Amino acid sequence: MSDFLESRRRPFSGISSLLFIDKKLLIPIILITIIGLVTIYSSSDGNMNLVLKQFTRIILGIVVMIFIAQVNPDNLRLFAPLLYFLTIILLMLVLFFGVGNTADRWLDLYFIRFQPSELMKIFVPLMLASYYSDKPLPPRTKYIIVAIAIVLFPVVMIMKQPDLGTALLIGMSGAIAILLAGMSLKFFIVSSVSTASLLPLLWMNMHQYQKQRVLTFFSPESDPLGSGYHLMQSKIALGSGGFFGKGLFNGTQSKLGFVPEHSTDFIFTAFGEEFGFLGVMVLMSLYLFIALRGISISIGATDNFGRILTGTLSLTIFLYVLVNVGMVIGFLPVVGAPLPFMSYGGTSMVTLFATFGMIMSIKSHQRILRK
Repeated sequence: MSDFLESRRRPFSGISSLLFIDKKLLIPIILITIIGLVTIYSSSDGNMNLVLKQFTRIILGIVVMIFIAQVNPDNLRLFAPLLYFLTIILLMLVLFFGVGNTADRWLDLYFIRFQPSELMKIFVPLMLASYYSDKPLPPRTKYIIVAIAIVLFPVVMIMKQPDLGTALLIGMSGAIAILLAGMSLKFFIVSSVSTASLLPLLWMNMHQYQKQRVLTFFSPESDPLGSGYHLMQSKIALGSGGFFGKGLFNGTQSKLGFVPEHSTDFIFTAFGEEFGFLGVMVLMSLYLFIALRGISISIGATDNFGRILTGTLSLTIFLYVLVNVGMVIGFLPVVGAPLPFMSYGGTSMVTLFATFGMIMSIKSHQRILRK
């Protein structure tokens, strides 16, 4: 019996090794994407068009992940500056030719429409890891200043779109990379205080709707039918799910349109209403496992580039999860951050799979070198 089971396991194990795919990362990722598809189908009242579009993007993302996993990490490091500066050019084009409903964040090239800012979520950590790969660590002050400039340049451009949420997330991913490179505690404290002192300047340059989001965060009940409506309905939906949830296809708040963006930014709310606290804990456990697996790969990395890149990407993805969940439960202001591998979207989904393609590339190729 054991020989039979072993023979059934070998084909997938052999294929995953041949394609440099890390099964411990792939399995929880696929589970989350399936949960996302089911939630989109349920919350959209059986809209198969949305499900098929999302499924297509997932397949495309998996293809991209497998392709990047084959690339040697040395090539990732070599092409990092080129990818970074090409995306900077795309961000410049967005400022002049960007399209969108509430903000000009997309480039429409007729045959494809995408958000360059999503690409920066992986290219900023990639650029920083490449920059620090041949530098003595912990880095000197001048190297930290250059790294901060690498982060701030795209952040400022994305804020001008305007997309404050994505800009802040990219800024935080850059901070994680610099910290993993070995920034001293003294420099970290000084830079944090300096950044905090710029908050009044940031407030003065924010759009009115962005200011309203921050004010709503502190007091959503002050305008329950206006700016606080989305957050209050999100809390009501999550609370109504209880411990076991209302059951699949039985979520009322999402289906009846009370919860906004139930397939994108607020998909966690739709999921929590139907699957309850128990389902939420299972979902968060999958995200935590992915983050811990990524950190484990980072610890085992044999060079600065692999260690900084895998550590930054793993922690950043988990940070995106915390920001999205904190947003929909009222712990953080609403910033428009999608939930990784669950929220409906094209560029973000492919970018996420590309992220883990890089992590798998570093893991697999280093394993080959140790043999």
